Amino acid sequence: MSADSLTSAPDVVHLRAAGAALVLDLSGGTLPRVLHWGADLGELSTAHLHALRLASLRQPIGFSVDHPVEVSVLPEQSAGWLGTPGLVGNRAGADFSSAFRVTGTELTVHDGDGGDRHGTVVVRAHDTTAALGLTLTIELTPEGLVRQRATVANLADTPFAVDAVNLTLPVPTAAVELLDFTGHHLRERSPQRTAFTQGLRVRENRTGRTGFDAAYLLAAGTQGFGNRGGEVWAVHTAWSGNHRTFAERTFHSVALLGCGELLLSGEVSLGRDETYSTPWQYGAYGRGLDEVSARFHRRLRSRPHHPSSPRPVVVNTWEAVYFDQDLDRLKRLADAAAAVGAERFVLDDGWFGARRDDRRALGDWYVSDEVWPGGLGPLTDHVTALGMEFGLWVEPEMINEDSDLARAHPDWIMATGGRLPGAARHQQVLDLARPEAYGYILQRLDDLLTSYPVSYLKWDHNRDLVEAGHQPGGRAGVHDQTLAVYRLLDELRSLHPGVEIESCSSGGGRVDLGILERTDRVWVSDCIDALERQQIQRWTNVLIPLELMATHVGSPVSHTTGRSHPLDFRAGTALFGHFGIEWDLTSATPEERERLARWVALYKELRPLLHSGTAVHGDHADPAHQVHGVVAEDGSEAVYALVASGTSELYPTGPVRLPGLDPHAVYRVRPQAPGDVPDGNAHHWGAHLPWWTEEGVELPGSVLTEAGLQAPALYPERLVVLRATRV
Repeated sequence: MSADSLTSAPDVVHLRAAGAALVLDLSGGTLPRVLHWGADLGELSTAHLHALRLASLRQPIGFSVDHPVEVSVLPEQSAGWLGTPGLVGNRAGADFSSAFRVTGTELTVHDGDGGDRHGTVVVRAHDTTAALGLTLTIELTPEGLVRQRATVANLADTPFAVDAVNLTLPVPTAAVELLDFTGHHLRERSPQRTAFTQGLRVRENRTGRTGFDAAYLLAAGTQGFGNRGGEVWAVHTAWSGNHRTFAERTFHSVALLGCGELLLSGEVSLGRDETYSTPWQYGAYGRGLDEVSARFHRRLRSRPHHPSSPRPVVVNTWEAVYFDQDLDRLKRLADAAAAVGAERFVLDDGWFGARRDDRRALGDWYVSDEVWPGGLGPLTDHVTALGMEFGLWVEPEMINEDSDLARAHPDWIMATGGRLPGAARHQQVLDLARPEAYGYILQRLDDLLTSYPVSYLKWDHNRDLVEAGHQPGGRAGVHDQTLAVYRLLDELRSLHPGVEIESCSSGGGRVDLGILERTDRVWVSDCIDALERQQIQRWTNVLIPLELMATHVGSPVSHTTGRSHPLDFRAGTALFGHFGIEWDLTSATPEERERLARWVALYKELRPLLHSGTAVHGDHADPAHQVHGVVAEDGSEAVYALVASGTSELYPTGPVRLPGLDPHAVYRVRPQAPGDVPDGNAHHWGAHLPWWTEEGVELPGSVLTEAGLQAPALYPERLVVLRATRV
């Protein structure tokens, strides 16, 4: 790779990486327009790029302006655009419409292999009438992701109120379907599809966190796009507070995807020379959803702080003991955990202050003398002597009104209008934008991490931010709170760089690329019912790689649904992620513990593949059956789960295609113990598949991907695991 080059950007910038391309029009002194975002166009000469710009101009049809309407990444009404504006704000009612003129551009280019030319464009602009400055940063990453953000500056003495900054990316008219996500507690990231029709489709999240009912990823694609086929364009907001995501299509043949922070009224008012920066917006293009996901996964894995050590098998105490913490009981649980191969033991809620239930003591981050008269030392000593790491549950952003902290500092609770918000889960929100509150929490966490060998924090966040204002004035404070949480995590990580942190928020309520810049995994959902988890984990994986997804084996009867599943289905579901256990192992039978230990051993064997390979999902025609897996980056091996989520109209189900294999290689495919027992009628009749043996079958990747192989008959809510090895 050649040395980086920094130059003044030409009129048309062409960036290429990993099979994707971005072409920006910087001509005319106005804000940049996207001429192409999508598949790699190959090498293009300067003449070809200027011809592309000419060929992209629309006729001036309409009544807004007499010239062609050019829609920039920050759309402006002054250019004739009458859709969603890029900048929404005013100066005492004036300066509501911007007309930025570019004052300078910089292009940083990195020349890579195979003609790749990724890089960053920085555009600086000025609106002299509105006295505003603007800096746009637009990047094509080595993984082929578009990443952009905007910074708005007030250059006048009078305040400028910022209500919204919406960055957009255009998609072609061939994108006729939309995919986004909805959900609720215990059913996060549930997909929904709609037609991409004319008008504006908006998803707004005002929960103060990423949220359960959030767009998460908004994808537009060609008709019937799936996991492995069709063209897909998708955007994500890397922000853990309120946000807005939208798709817009006009009769001018303009289609846009946009997203950004959703600012509450009055949250951002800029004084002279003050600035507001948007969160990063990410855009991914791919042939099928799996290619879109792979770009995000590779980006996350390229970060300097991405977890590099093998993801340890976790045992969490919550569904084992709840608030009933007792040293002898927890030592027995730790013994059982170590015996099945666990490597990290996490003590959940109930270890501090008067916290014997969920109604009190949030904020009192001192080890309870009542439950732990000798401190946590006797437990941490026992856990570490067994060769396991020790982890601890905390919820630093919240406070119970029934707590010593709230009684001492009631003004530290977020509130507005001279009243407290209604309690949720018996708790309120601690105003971390208040320096005294921030300093108190940082000191308490620092003391805990200094006093005990805590290598892991399960960082929870168990309520929405309702009427979250700063006392005593009551100004809206979600924006400030989100930045304060980021600051707190960054500072704590700086003080204790060896400590890993999990983002938990009533389960999967805070899963986004903003929080993952500061944490090491996400708790996917409070629901660990394996059937529900099949879908929750699949759609979490559309953005997040498996090693950052907490996937646990629950008890035989699910805590959240009352369903009962066999151990192999529970463990086989948890295999595809960062494996853990949330089950009172002291109540398990010796046979269950032995079987679980075999699954733990398989996870340890496979985690180098699971946590570095490419996640793949088949487009199986039978809705009652799914196939998903991971293929090594070099195509040398793969592991798949064949999952029956229900009963099928077909019996047996027919051939199953194995996606992602090298079509030119030959693979040996065989069932993988302990996930090799087909639990279905055919198995009980003694009618086995001829290839379902330790020797398996050898076939070219092209055959396995296009023709497939016959799957075993499965009862509903069962799975089997396959291993493919290049021969």
